[in-house]
Amino acid sequence: MYLLILLGILGGMSVPLQTSINAELSKFTRAVFITSFYSFLVGTIALFSVNLLLNPEKLTVSFFSSQDYSYIWFVGGLMGVVFLTANIVLLPRIGAALTVIVTVTGQMIIGIMIDTFGWFEATPQPLHPMHLAGVLFLIFGIIYMNANKKLAVQRQHSRAWVFLGLFTGMMPPMQTAVNSALSAEVDSAIFAAFISFLMGTVTLFFIALAVHRRLTFSFRAQGAKFNPLLFSAGLLGSVYIGMNIVLMPHLGVTLTMMAAIFGQIIMGLLIDHFGLFKLPKQPIDRRRIIAVMFIVAGILMLQIF
Repeated sequence: MYLLILLGILGGMSVPLQTSINAELSKFTRAVFITSFYSFLVGTIALFSVNLLLNPEKLTVSFFSSQDYSYIWFVGGLMGVVFLTANIVLLPRIGAALTVIVTVTGQMIIGIMIDTFGWFEATPQPLHPMHLAGVLFLIFGIIYMNANKKLAVQRQHSRAWVFLGLFTGMMPPMQTAVNSALSAEVDSAIFAAFISFLMGTVTLFFIALAVHRRLTFSFRAQGAKFNPLLFSAGLLGSVYIGMNIVLMPHLGVTLTMMAAIFGQIIMGLLIDHFGLFKLPKQPIDRRRIIAVMFIVAGILMLQIF
């Protein structure tokens, strides 16, 4: 159990790395959707290659022609795109901190509901009062970490944008549950991850063409040369999605997402502390340490009870 949680944390740590690398890639694409498209495309190619080695029988015409193609084949990748697009819309309107808070809150709410009611073919798990306490601890830790006393709220945020953040924050757990159901149907977590990435890639292809009318990028930006390693963000994304699909049947949606969130926060702290990827240094202080302690306590409550 603890090894699975550790794997979930490591998978979550790939998300801030992916985001940071994509931020660098955006300097050359000059368009968020194009950056995301290439990130998804690289992940799709990587997962296709892995499936070509491990599941060659699933890449045949006979296999595809024998499938029923229920909704779980299509919506997992679409949910990832919705979450990405919504964050792009929300960030300039309600700020980065509130975007993180409302989307993570949405993840936790829907994660518990999926576990409790067995939605998306997930195995129902009884709700314990300590589960709710654990979520409250985690929410407090996230809010406390993102709180900045130096920044006063100057305007009333639209409730519509906040509710949009809560709704779209529900996408990652539902995506994990749907992809896990697809994994069970095709008897392969790696193949399910490939299908999810493929759907996301196709969707972003049309979005990028519709919004930006191009898929090209520059090999020079701000005096720097393009580094092909910037495409590695797609590999990190495939690791994260694949890890969630594998872990969800064993840990449940809630604990899987909690481990991933904790991993994201830890890696975010390290990136800020050391100023990785040319970002300004933000040393780990007492506030951040206290916040992490609350988050660890919340995860333990969800795991023990």
